[in-house]
Amino acid sequence: MNRTGRKLILPTLILVSLSIAGRAQNNGYAVPIDPEIRMGKLDNGMSYYIRQNKEPEKRASFYIIQNVGALLENDTQDGLAHFLEHMAFNGTRHFPTKEKGIISTLEKHGVAFGYNINAYTAFNETVYNISNVPVDHPGLLDTCLLVLNDWSNYLLLTDEEIDAERGVITEEWRTRRTAQFRMNWQFLPVLLEGSRYAERDIIGELDVIQNFDYNSLRDFYNKWYRTDLQAIAVVGDFDPVLMEEKVIDMFSRIPAVDNPPDRPFFEVPEHDSTLYVLATDREASQHAVDLYIKHRAVSPENKNVDYLREQYIITLFNSMMSERIDELLQKGLPPFIMGSVSYSSFIRGYDVFSIGASFRQGEGEKAFRAIYAEAERVKRHGFTPGELERAKSKMLSNWENYYRERDKIDNDSRADNIQQHFLINEPLPSVEYEYQKVKEIVPDISLEEISSRAKQWIIDKNRVIFVQGPEGEDIDYLSRQQALDIIEEIENSELTAYNDSASSESLINKVLPGSEVSSTRELADFDAVEWTLGNGAKVVYRKADYEKDNVSVNAFSFGGTSLIEDSFIPEASLLSTIALTYGAGEYDNISLQKMLSGKKASLSVSLSEVTENISGTATPKDFETLMQLLYLRFEEPRFDREAHDAITARFKALLETMNNNPQKIMQDSLTLIMTAYHPRARILDENYIDDIEFGKIKELYLERFRDADDYTFFIVGNVSEDTARIMAEKYIGSLTSHPGSEEWIDRGIRQPEGKIEKIIEMPLTVPKATIVINYSEDMEFNPYNRQAARVINGILDIVYNEKIREEEGGTYGVSTSVSLQQFPVQKATALVSFDCDPERAADLKSIVYSEIDKLMEKGPDREYLDKAVNNILKNREESQQHNSYWMSALYTYYMSGINYDDPANYEDILKGFTAEDIRKAAVAFFKDADVVDIVFKSEED
Repeated sequence: MNRTGRKLILPTLILVSLSIAGRAQNNGYAVPIDPEIRMGKLDNGMSYYIRQNKEPEKRASFYIIQNVGALLENDTQDGLAHFLEHMAFNGTRHFPTKEKGIISTLEKHGVAFGYNINAYTAFNETVYNISNVPVDHPGLLDTCLLVLNDWSNYLLLTDEEIDAERGVITEEWRTRRTAQFRMNWQFLPVLLEGSRYAERDIIGELDVIQNFDYNSLRDFYNKWYRTDLQAIAVVGDFDPVLMEEKVIDMFSRIPAVDNPPDRPFFEVPEHDSTLYVLATDREASQHAVDLYIKHRAVSPENKNVDYLREQYIITLFNSMMSERIDELLQKGLPPFIMGSVSYSSFIRGYDVFSIGASFRQGEGEKAFRAIYAEAERVKRHGFTPGELERAKSKMLSNWENYYRERDKIDNDSRADNIQQHFLINEPLPSVEYEYQKVKEIVPDISLEEISSRAKQWIIDKNRVIFVQGPEGEDIDYLSRQQALDIIEEIENSELTAYNDSASSESLINKVLPGSEVSSTRELADFDAVEWTLGNGAKVVYRKADYEKDNVSVNAFSFGGTSLIEDSFIPEASLLSTIALTYGAGEYDNISLQKMLSGKKASLSVSLSEVTENISGTATPKDFETLMQLLYLRFEEPRFDREAHDAITARFKALLETMNNNPQKIMQDSLTLIMTAYHPRARILDENYIDDIEFGKIKELYLERFRDADDYTFFIVGNVSEDTARIMAEKYIGSLTSHPGSEEWIDRGIRQPEGKIEKIIEMPLTVPKATIVINYSEDMEFNPYNRQAARVINGILDIVYNEKIREEEGGTYGVSTSVSLQQFPVQKATALVSFDCDPERAADLKSIVYSEIDKLMEKGPDREYLDKAVNNILKNREESQQHNSYWMSALYTYYMSGINYDDPANYEDILKGFTAEDIRKAAVAFFKDADVVDIVFKSEED
């Protein structure tokens, strides 16, 4: 379905569940299972995991984890593991028809297909989930258990439904066949040579998808979908004892398979020679080179405390390498656009050390030489004490934040950890246990210990070189021999050790004048307070401790890009990215990031069409650091020519090969057509980057981010009112103010009037059409219309999924977005887009229009209306359990004057909608709207 990989929950520095080469000591202590998890194995061999969890409140998530994936297919079943995953949603014993099927049943309770109901298939596993199910609906939890029960053993797999799904999977095949996918599958059969991995791409080949015998699918299902390869995981806000009883009672009744075949482990053969692949594609949008060195991962039985220690070493290594390469990219002009040197998990049982870079055409040798030199440098000289100190500080800070927010770990994240424990025996400790281990182990890791890892990982066995880029006879690609020569050259050359320089000074080295609160206004509806400072700045504060280790600071001022001249548009569009690479105050960005190591504080600036915006977040402990960054962004912005040249050169290099990219072609076309070719709507290309001037960036920044009295600031999070006030007075109160205020202006950028229809042909390798239809209509921005837009969006999501995907088998998925805009003109927009077979584009496109016509003529079926409303209300309840809800509510109130926390502006409207209300709203949205209708399609022969 939509998920192609698993969600990860560990802190940023250890997001990837990295494995290590098989060196863990057998005498390592076992890692204890989280005591809050109730787990066991039934007599039929099925495993189960139950954990109570209150994030979100009154919600539960249900998983069935199958230790079965594409590798278990035989050659006549290529793609059928994935096909079987689709079929689990198309008829089971207790949910046999679409009208009474799994999706329809659950959507009645606001549990949405694609978002809450989903699945994915990988090489080694297939996982199904039903997420964020309301626990207060009578019988709904039992219904979800019954769904898992059917997914385990009771799929119907009728001939009719199999045939109906062939079209959907054909369209998924079409959508996923991107240039990068095709190049990867030129490469992976070599990287995985001699293994089953090299023979399976999960989704399979069209000939099999469209023509396999029904019994081939049933044979795969009967052989591999069985209790000894399955686990049930239920996580949520419920009584865990009662849930365990229900799971044992229901799932114990599923019969075990007699004499089941062994579930094999799939080996990847070793090789002494260095393998090489040159992969090209006419739609490729980058040049890149990667060196992969494969290693065996630690065996499941040895994933103990020593294994955890090794994970922390890998995390520190990757963090320090990333810092070094980021530093290279920010100074001078390195011969690569992006680079990476890291150790990570790869496929089951295997890890990989990778060295890679992307680069300009013709600079492959220079890029590979430069990035390999960094790997060799650390292999030869190791890291510095300062680097390790910063990496440890950052890792410990991340873990402290993770520990403090342990009650906000959501159900699906906990279920993901359970999944990895069942499939590959990843440790499954409590957060409390692992946090203590991190505090014990990480400070004890020595510089020599971590620096030695490069020597163990960078070896001359099991190496594969992957070079990729666009097709072209005039392109001189890095050859195997050239790459080997570069490796030998670097390994025999003199390399100086890395020179680490870091400042330990404060961000601000002076006394700030500050200004006290001059007036206070209570905002009773929000349980918030507004302060006006002596310099005229307005500050809104609200305590919010849903996330205990979080505080956010946002700000806006009206004006934005609407107040700048056309010649400044390139600078404005990339200001937020470019300006942040300059650093702040006395410190360039490299020094600034080193100073912030171990602190959780970040702040960015941006421009919209009508506003200037500030957005920052920190832990309460680092709240003052965040406020210091805010002060520096206003009062002491830094403008660094070297950093400017470095990032603009990278931007330009990235864009040089984007002309072949179908997504870029479509986006550029839409940018121009949807704005009626307005002069301020320009295509992002090399000329665009050439027009960006360092002096104009400085001028624009200083013009837009000044005048504190023209801004409204928001402080929302787990800080006391006294602390927020003191920090606001000290830092925001020290910002400069100037007389007067600004208002945005309307530059007249509009969608063209009437209906515009175009067919745009593109050179595509795989025949495909992409349909884009956009409606635009003037409409008052008010709560009623906003809620109507949400409901229409939800209804169209359901209808198009049923009609275009399921009934027609015409697409993998339809994207719909219906919304209201307040600035610079009040209007409604509705965007519908999907990929399909170009031969069917006209017929499928007509369904988009016919369903909107039906909505205008008859209104929605009551069932669809209820499904859409229930999903919106469910999501609303979940969002209210986060600090960001209050930031958004306050921000919107000051921007639009509407209080969306008031049920009269939200829940009451939604609950009061009738089918006739939505019919009238649809007429207002669509009947006289301007329409842009574009079909992008592959060129005809």
